[in-house]
Amino acid sequence: MSRGVSVRPDTGDLVGTEVELRVDNVAHGGWCVGRHDDQVVFVRHTLPGERVRALVTGQTKRFLRADAVEILEPSPDRVQPPCPYAGPGKCGGCDWQHASLEAQRRLKGDVVADQLRRIAGIEREVHVEELPGTPDGLGWRTRVRYAVDDAGHAGFRRHRSHEVQPVDECAIAHPDVRALGVTDASWEGFTEVEAITSHSHADNAVVVTPSGARMPAMPPLLESTAVLRRFKGGRVQQVRGRRGVRETVEGREYRVSAGSFWQVHPAAASTLSEAVREALRPEPGETALDLYCGAGLFAGALADAVGSEGRVIGVETDSETARDARYNLRDLPWVRVEQAEVADQLREWVDMRVDVAVVDPPRAGVGEAVAQQLAELRNRRVAYVSCDPATLARDLGTFIEAGYTLQDVRAFDSFPMTHHVECVATLTRE
Repeated sequence: MSRGVSVRPDTGDLVGTEVELRVDNVAHGGWCVGRHDDQVVFVRHTLPGERVRALVTGQTKRFLRADAVEILEPSPDRVQPPCPYAGPGKCGGCDWQHASLEAQRRLKGDVVADQLRRIAGIEREVHVEELPGTPDGLGWRTRVRYAVDDAGHAGFRRHRSHEVQPVDECAIAHPDVRALGVTDASWEGFTEVEAITSHSHADNAVVVTPSGARMPAMPPLLESTAVLRRFKGGRVQQVRGRRGVRETVEGREYRVSAGSFWQVHPAAASTLSEAVREALRPEPGETALDLYCGAGLFAGALADAVGSEGRVIGVETDSETARDARYNLRDLPWVRVEQAEVADQLREWVDMRVDVAVVDPPRAGVGEAVAQQLAELRNRRVAYVSCDPATLARDLGTFIEAGYTLQDVRAFDSFPMTHHVECVATLTRE
């Protein structure tokens, strides 16, 4: 049934109408799936098994998008969202605040398993592991990027929209991020503000994006905080204080520039380092690759395992991030970092002997070319770290076609309250 705005008979446009439906399954991206008049409907703010009244927000030839605006039959997994800005038409950052943490992890596991099955034909049950330190799923995000509205208020963009939802504070932001007071200040003349903190050092930084060529005055409350400016294209320029923050993992200190990648959950870096070592089982004297190595986190973890008789080679595309990695690993002469495109570098190494490799690519994944190039190095084990189940499944299929066996898939709840999940897949070959 439908109610609300009438369907226009000339176009069949359902956008703006309300439909009543039963939600069946979870889908990738924070959606659940139901049907209305035999048409697939992707619905946010609901849970499998619920009967809801949903407002249609988008329409294609194949499916509808909608927000659940009234829960007619709630799921036993439903809870009251801890943030007042979570819900239809509000902040688009958190997808699962209306689900218990146990249900969130179960849903994420179902999504990973579904993507593996649909895209790669892999049947695998996936259990999502809780990370330590955030039992309520709040206060974990050490890097938060705020959008700024026309009035200078910091907030977050609404789902699939450029409109900004101003907020008083973010429930998943780390306490030290909230202490910077970004949401209390006026940001006229800026389009974005990114607040960064270290969970292991007293380091904070703010990266601002001015709306024009001129750098406006900074709010007084940030006088003691490092400030950097971001230009179009992502280049970051130091304005005041440090260029980034320091992080310590397993006794090693890492310099992480404001434009460099780092895990945002305080426990993620150490948890994933341990998972990668367990997946690769590196032995003394072996050669290990760390592709898309970032600031050198996994290269540092592998260096201790292969020892001074082995070698670790990292590859990082971004020049500033590669400089961070070289600096962080400067005391390990058997480790080197190349600044290059991964595919280009692998083509040069076609005859090199490699024993184990870890890849931690951006959300787009490694792609067929890199997967095949890595397979040609005949390494015995690959650890694939991924934050996107769809591209992970696609690339695992390529590795399997190249002769690898999928040994294991572990998933970690590195992003509570959101649909995102971090995975470590282990691939082996005789």
